[in-house]
Amino acid sequence: MGLIFIYSGYTKLNPIEPFEYTFVDLGIGGWRLAPFIARFIIGLEFFIGFLLISSIFIKRFTVKLTVVSLIIFCVYLIFILNSNGNNGNCGCFGNAIVMTPLQALIKNIVMLVFCYFIYKYYNGLSYQKIGKWIFGVFFITAFAMPHILNYVDFNYSEAYLTKKENQFKLELDSVYSNAIIRKPPKSLVFGKHVIAFMSMSCPHCRIAAKKLRLIKKQNSSISIYLILNGDYKKIKPFFEDTKANNIDYCILNGKNFVYLAGLTMPAIYLINNSIVENRVDYIQLDQFEIEKWLENQ
Repeated sequence: MGLIFIYSGYTKLNPIEPFEYTFVDLGIGGWRLAPFIARFIIGLEFFIGFLLISSIFIKRFTVKLTVVSLIIFCVYLIFILNSNGNNGNCGCFGNAIVMTPLQALIKNIVMLVFCYFIYKYYNGLSYQKIGKWIFGVFFITAFAMPHILNYVDFNYSEAYLTKKENQFKLELDSVYSNAIIRKPPKSLVFGKHVIAFMSMSCPHCRIAAKKLRLIKKQNSSISIYLILNGDYKKIKPFFEDTKANNIDYCILNGKNFVYLAGLTMPAIYLINNSIVENRVDYIQLDQFEIEKWLENQ
């Protein structure tokens, strides 16, 4: 039980962004607070794992904390099932083990059953006077680890929008001529837009699509467009995972895609009248900075 909690926390750390986006999507904390909430939850999982493995304060504290946490996780999964159905990866084990919300809910119910038997038949170990010291060390270590292993960095958020070098024209004619499934709207040629080139099989692209979905959800006036690369059969799993159905897209394959996007995915461009003013990665992507960029004429 303890190892499951520790592994669950560890797998969420890299990459941690999809887990952070969960709280933004739920409306808890927003973009600035969500990274800290995510690391708190991961720290809580580490803490519970340490307590269970050491068998410290089992009946007095540990099993009760475990049960409360599992019930909260179950309520969240039921909410996801009710709102989005049993689609995509619930994120319980990050990208290491893909589980649907229903599978994760069953896992948590089984763990709750184990908690019952642990509480009923196991008294844990007695650490006598050093018990409180061990408890304190576990607490500090568990909640510090997420910040040590993957610290929060906000210093990048504004820097990329101040850079104006290496601007170039994005040859959208190539997209209009060669895109399949859907044709991009001609309005992309004029005004300011966020255009993202993504491979549907690229894990980083999927993380970026999840973030772009949330940005679009929070501010629908931001023009965002996806130009995807890959087999048509990959569209369904791509959107089941990212849930980025609120963003328009087309598919562009072959050398036409590589010519515009380059070899590093995802390629996210801030476009002003067909001119690429900035290229950012999904970590640098910041809703507030994009809004500031849109306001500047």
